[in-house]
Amino acid sequence: MTATLVKEASPPAPSHPDRARRRRLRRRGRIVAVLFVLPALLLLGALVVYPVLFSVGRSLFDASGTRFVGGENYTEMFRDPATLKAVRNTAIWVVIAPTLLTGLGLILAVLVEKVRWATAFKLLLFMPMAVSFLAAGIIFRLAYDDDPDKGVLNAAAVTVHDAFKGSSSYPTARAREAVGGGGGGAGPGLTKEADGAYTTGADLSPGTVTALGLVGVAPKDLPDDAAPAHPAATRQEAGADEVRGVVYLDFTPGGGGEPGVVDRQESGLPGMTVEAVRDGRTVASTTTAADGSFRFTGLDGGSYAVKLPAANFAPPYDGISWLGPTLVTPAIIGSYLWIWTGFAMVLIGAGLSALPRDALEAARMDGANEWQIFRRITVPLLAPVLTVVFVTLVINVMKVFDLVYIIAPGPVQEDATVLATQMWLVSFGGGNDQGMGSALGVLLLLLVVPAMVFNVRRFRRSQR
Repeated sequence: MTATLVKEASPPAPSHPDRARRRRLRRRGRIVAVLFVLPALLLLGALVVYPVLFSVGRSLFDASGTRFVGGENYTEMFRDPATLKAVRNTAIWVVIAPTLLTGLGLILAVLVEKVRWATAFKLLLFMPMAVSFLAAGIIFRLAYDDDPDKGVLNAAAVTVHDAFKGSSSYPTARAREAVGGGGGGAGPGLTKEADGAYTTGADLSPGTVTALGLVGVAPKDLPDDAAPAHPAATRQEAGADEVRGVVYLDFTPGGGGEPGVVDRQESGLPGMTVEAVRDGRTVASTTTAADGSFRFTGLDGGSYAVKLPAANFAPPYDGISWLGPTLVTPAIIGSYLWIWTGFAMVLIGAGLSALPRDALEAARMDGANEWQIFRRITVPLLAPVLTVVFVTLVINVMKVFDLVYIIAPGPVQEDATVLATQMWLVSFGGGNDQGMGSALGVLLLLLVVPAMVFNVRRFRRSQR
């Protein structure tokens, strides 16, 4: 009787209709989930999976796509000098750009915390992210222009150079060959030396007056303070220890005049350096006045030569060839840094704001300075964030195309090419070899996938 009571008190077993209902609900939930995911899966298959599989298959055929060549495209790819240069340039990008960006982002994120207008500063640095790569490429193509009147960087370089070194006022000037000067006395002809200087024969003694005529300078290019040379040439008389003379433009506006003679309408050349040379050594130096006159005093007896140094005729400094074969890749990397520094700073700044402040304050109380705190506490704690930023930038750098294609001029396009631009050039930019282009695309995919897998694993570990 007791067993009967216990049996009657136990809860009833679940009925079969409830179990079947739960199965139907789970099945319906799976169907609904699949229906929601299906559009994304279709897009993923159409835009990612199919192009990848098609590219892998296309890389096994020749340029026309009709003959199967197996791995021949991959073999030829690593024998092509242009492809090897693209691989080298891509390696330079991968090593330099993410490293500089991560370092700059870290430094700026730390410094911004100490700036009063931190939000405005962050906004200012992040604004280039709103500019398309096409527009950024055009901006920097103009900024890097070789002409200082167009390129802002070369304009700044020329300004700084001329502020410290100055520039020649007569880059186009040249001497008439074997023509003597007149006016205040017969002058010797000027001979051009190997370094571009002009010199007279070593037959001028103290008490001599000479006239040195130059041509090749347009009257409109003369300095504003230039005065006629004829009065100075006719009035000069040299003392016993002096050599005097005048440097003038041996050209009469409107025609006429006698070559080698200082005519009345001919202008002096002011600001030109003149040297007195004896036995190959410069013993005196001066600068011509507004009328082109010069004077050496205190000279010992003997014979001298008058020299116009090459600096008088040096071409003007035109700046740096930013887009030449040597600097084109660093120049493009510089434009990339301008765009992405704000991105790195914002991400690292977000990680910095999440750091435990008690650890930093404890270090300060223990006597650590800011550099020690930065090196031993801030950087180690930010290591996961720095790694994510670095790997993300590595992935982005491997795919860079727009900046390289737009900024690099045609003659140096091959010197700046990376894998993405090389893939486009081989496939569509004149090569018309889509088999080789597909092989380059597969190579680029194989290089990007490990970095993507590493990043995904980092995200999963951080979520746990």
